[in-house]
Amino acid sequence: MSLAQQTALYTDNALPVSGGPARRRVCRPVEVRWGERCVVIGGAASICVQSMTNTDTVDAIATAIQVKELAQAGSELVRITVNTPQAAQAVPGIREQLDRMGIDAPLIGDFHYNGHLLLKDYPGCAQALSKYRINPGNVGQGAKRDTQFAQMIECACRHEKPVRIGVNWGSLDQDLLAQMMDDNARRAQPWDAQSVLYEALIESAIGSAERAVELGLAPEKIILSCKVSGVQDLIVVYRELAARCDYALHLGLTEAGLGSKGIVASTAALAVLLQQGIGDTIRISLTPEPDAPRTTEVVVAQEILQTMGLRAFTPMVTACPGCGRTTSTYFQALAAHIQDYLRARMPVWHDRYPGVADMKVAVMGCIVNGPGESKHADIGISLPGSGEHPAAPVFIDGRKVATLRGERIAEEFEGMVNAYVERRYGNSDGNAA
Repeated sequence: MSLAQQTALYTDNALPVSGGPARRRVCRPVEVRWGERCVVIGGAASICVQSMTNTDTVDAIATAIQVKELAQAGSELVRITVNTPQAAQAVPGIREQLDRMGIDAPLIGDFHYNGHLLLKDYPGCAQALSKYRINPGNVGQGAKRDTQFAQMIECACRHEKPVRIGVNWGSLDQDLLAQMMDDNARRAQPWDAQSVLYEALIESAIGSAERAVELGLAPEKIILSCKVSGVQDLIVVYRELAARCDYALHLGLTEAGLGSKGIVASTAALAVLLQQGIGDTIRISLTPEPDAPRTTEVVVAQEILQTMGLRAFTPMVTACPGCGRTTSTYFQALAAHIQDYLRARMPVWHDRYPGVADMKVAVMGCIVNGPGESKHADIGISLPGSGEHPAAPVFIDGRKVATLRGERIAEEFEGMVNAYVERRYGNSDGNAA
């Protein structure tokens, strides 16, 4: 059979090529509320972004300011440390300060070791928080564990708050792990130690959730997480966790690390799980560089979801990496400027121009792929490469509409972007005029 015949046979019988993530795992929706604001985790809701402050919670003003920054960057839930009586006392004031600033992002209280006491002794804190994070690995030792866990769950029931049962392999319940290691030693064919560790993480999460339900907490008030710091470990654990329960799942690679390492590791792990339909809320646990904004972790989380086509937060800029044809850095500076400009405008544009977050912008550096990529974008510009004619064609909705020249290309292109946004998204339904 000739190549032409093979091609014809394939064309006649082939199914269309399709893409996209797997269908989202079915799970119970969890409502996290503050005032009129309701963030839904799981169910049919979009995957939501959350973050955590690194301020001393006792400093109510500094903590409220950082929560505001994170919320304005796009964090839909913000977690704060509640580790001392002084921190618990500060929580209602933080909530009040945020309300005065018009920030309605729900606050999550992060509890370890003494949460049962803090929630009982400071009911104002318990009420001001919208969700509690409980780590079953350090809620108490021995006989105290069940009692202290029960006290926290009873408080959540009393205040009608959802709970994340957050297991972490750095603070895994050692009694549970030891028991499972002993049980494993009695198997006819013992598992390897890593497999037992995975099983202990999953058992700690699901077993704690089942205990919470027995204590009266509705399953629709429970979110689970099993955080580890290894990419392959996280994928294995969450696949199994997702298969064994229908609770909403919080995804995150714990202690992901600094800079590019933390971003790459988090993206590698979460992208695999999200593509398989696993995960209902995400947090990127980056170690911030000195003096770097805390909001970086929010931007990374949003960009993971947006580049995977799972959500849209801000118009994304397509830009080529540069090569020997683009010895000038002008197109790189313009791409960065446009991306920063679009992100800065989104707080205003979000409500004024529905649908603008889906807009695609291209800033390209030479004639090879520049015109083609610019045509694929909603609006794009192809800057001249080395030795090319000093002109920059602009494409809108696939058609060349102008050619920019001179020293004001950046300003003129920015103006064209603004005009395009107003024309296409300025009407009430967000459709092109």
